[in-house]
Amino acid sequence: MKISYNWLQQFLPNAIAPETLGEILTDTGLEVEGLETLEAVKGGLEGVIVAEVVTCEKHPNADKLKVTTVNTGTEVVQVVCGAPNVAAGQKVILATVGSTLYPTPDQPLKIKVSKIRDVESFGMLCAEDELGLGESHAGIMVLPANAVVGTPAAVFLELENDVQIEIGLTPNRSDAMGHIGVARDILAHAAVHKGASDRLVLPQVKTITKTADLSIDVTVEDTERCPRYMAVTLKGVAVKPSPAWLQKRLRAVGLSPINNVVDVTNFVMRELGTPLHAFDAAKVGSKLVVRTASEGEKMITLDGIERTLNAEDLLITNGTTPLCIAGVFGGLDSGIQDQTTDVLLEAAYFQPVSVRKTAKRHTLSTDASFRFERGVDVDLVPYALARAVELIQEVAGGEVGMEVVDVYSTPIQPRKVSLRFARCKQVLGHEIPFATIKTILTTLDFTIDSETSETLELTVPNYRTDVDREIDVIEELLRIYGFNQVPFPEKLNTSLVLTQKPDLERLTTNLAEVLTGLGFSEMMNNSLTTPVYTEKFGKEQLAPTHNVTMLNPLSQDLAVMRQSLVFQALETVAHNQNRQQADVRLFEFGKVYQQKEGEYFENKRLVMVISGRKSYESWALGNDKVSLFTLKGAVNALLNRLGLDSLANEEGQTDHDLFTDGLTLRILKNSIGSIGWVNANIRKHFGVKQEVFVADLDWDAILNSLKLTKVQYKELPKTFEVRRDYSLLLDQAVNFAAIEQLARKADKKLLQQINLFDVYEGKNLPEGKKSYAVSFTFQDQEQTLKDEQVDHIMETIRVSLETELGAELRK
Repeated sequence: MKISYNWLQQFLPNAIAPETLGEILTDTGLEVEGLETLEAVKGGLEGVIVAEVVTCEKHPNADKLKVTTVNTGTEVVQVVCGAPNVAAGQKVILATVGSTLYPTPDQPLKIKVSKIRDVESFGMLCAEDELGLGESHAGIMVLPANAVVGTPAAVFLELENDVQIEIGLTPNRSDAMGHIGVARDILAHAAVHKGASDRLVLPQVKTITKTADLSIDVTVEDTERCPRYMAVTLKGVAVKPSPAWLQKRLRAVGLSPINNVVDVTNFVMRELGTPLHAFDAAKVGSKLVVRTASEGEKMITLDGIERTLNAEDLLITNGTTPLCIAGVFGGLDSGIQDQTTDVLLEAAYFQPVSVRKTAKRHTLSTDASFRFERGVDVDLVPYALARAVELIQEVAGGEVGMEVVDVYSTPIQPRKVSLRFARCKQVLGHEIPFATIKTILTTLDFTIDSETSETLELTVPNYRTDVDREIDVIEELLRIYGFNQVPFPEKLNTSLVLTQKPDLERLTTNLAEVLTGLGFSEMMNNSLTTPVYTEKFGKEQLAPTHNVTMLNPLSQDLAVMRQSLVFQALETVAHNQNRQQADVRLFEFGKVYQQKEGEYFENKRLVMVISGRKSYESWALGNDKVSLFTLKGAVNALLNRLGLDSLANEEGQTDHDLFTDGLTLRILKNSIGSIGWVNANIRKHFGVKQEVFVADLDWDAILNSLKLTKVQYKELPKTFEVRRDYSLLLDQAVNFAAIEQLARKADKKLLQQINLFDVYEGKNLPEGKKSYAVSFTFQDQEQTLKDEQVDHIMETIRVSLETELGAELRK
């Protein structure tokens, strides 16, 4: 939010340097993000002074030029001038040699000694446009006779530079959405740290009194969404450009002047933080109705867009036609035009949640909605209206045409809070003096209803929408008292915290390091996503009816909680591939969310994604693509690190909604997720052209499985391994998992490892057959194995393979 330094000074008793002001505001919780000097005229008219024309003679070599001598206050110089109105005895503006003018901001004009038709000229007598003060070039500026020669032009013309203060306003500080709120904090800081007694004083305004006849009936049908609505009419206003002072104030806070009536409403909003709206009374007619929209009702807003309204949108209407979306955006035809002569002025308090939902629903963000949705000061609405009426009459004329309407059926009551001094000391670790506490609270407009030696009973001003509890009051005390005033303790206290075993945070970090070592990069995606994914691709597991929908979404792209990590993983793959990063290995730990029959479920998962080549491009490494088995190897490495590899098994199919085919992984009989390749239609939706392999793992289930295993340490075996191989002819439908399962049944003590080291499919094999080469590794931890022991197990395995899988041993 932008604040004008000069504007702010109007509410402060003493001038404070901008840099010092920035430090004070940051200390009090209004973090200053930048200070920018705004020059009234670019260059500040440095080197430009008030001078007097001593003599004025015709140029000897030019009919339209004159040669003048000019008194600068320190010397008399010769200046050639082409202005028709120059004459001896005039007080003028002289740009001396060496100065720089900016007739336009991007075209500097450097003043040098020059010869004009063989006559030397030592400066330039200036017109308005040459100084950048206006557009007139009819002649030089002629000043009053009492102008003091030698006075800097910027001083004489009262050109005032300004400093624009950029504040990073947090959502809870609705009280600081205008200059008076910022000034209040500065005054409170001065009261505590400088002993000042000044309080915030608002400009005096006159009571609004009817002097003409322009009555409009006002009805508020929805007092819940519009607790307070005020209106008054002004008859006979003259819409025209605003005076210079008003335009200057608006430009200082980044607003462009529009016309005098609209500019006043913007001025009051930036001064007080209370938005106003001005209607052309002729477009309103004889009555004004505040109501909610009919479902599907249409209106065209100021930006020329026809909007379809929701039944929860609050409207300002003329009884039939919508004039404005309340607190958000005006209508196209109801605003102030150049030909407007009668004005209806609105000041209101709209329910913040209602305004926020409407603004988000229509993807609108305006200065008014920014303030209304955070909560404006309901008690300041009458003053804001009176201030605006007085300023409009000052800059546009007009008479008040009706008595002020104030619909406020259920006044908002201030909140009551108790403050315990002992609690304040406990939270801050430091005791703030009792007198200082009272000073801070009173300068921030808190009312002390009663006090004891232990507590204060307080009434919170209505504009402090963020102060509801005792801890909020303590925060107010600390930010004004100053974090830097709290001394560092002489000793450090700490507490021992019991952590669960295993330490899940540490375990997750360790496994992330394992995956990084395997060439994966961690990605982090938003928990909010679009409902389009489940609507288009969800089936039983990821049905659209299971979406957890946001009540107040930031946009339709962030309207639901994600049901799966896979969709956003594919977004990341597409993002990388569109930037010439086709070879990706990515993983993410994250939560997914579902609701079923009114119950909500939250599940932590791990997604791993690979696509592209196995390794970076090199003559020595080949150009092989990743496959399902590349990903399976990474998953096995992960399970091995957890000590779960011996308990893991797989099924030769998956029912995952997003996979064309793949495997289901289990720990004993419990499913821990699926590995597969992404359906081609889904890849096409995301714009991914090459195959993508995904492991979608249930991280919670994996962690629960850790209870089934223990890490045991044992010495290295003193015996040797024995390896035997089988070359098997199998049906195409048989997979390696079936072979491994049968082999494990044959022996559970000596058989240590089973490995598929070669696969052949092609000619010289019967139709529908394939060849597997499988190795079996045996080892006895206690004694050397004998051939008879190994042969017996191998024979058992052979018989099982032949009888149950129809396998044949190849010679």
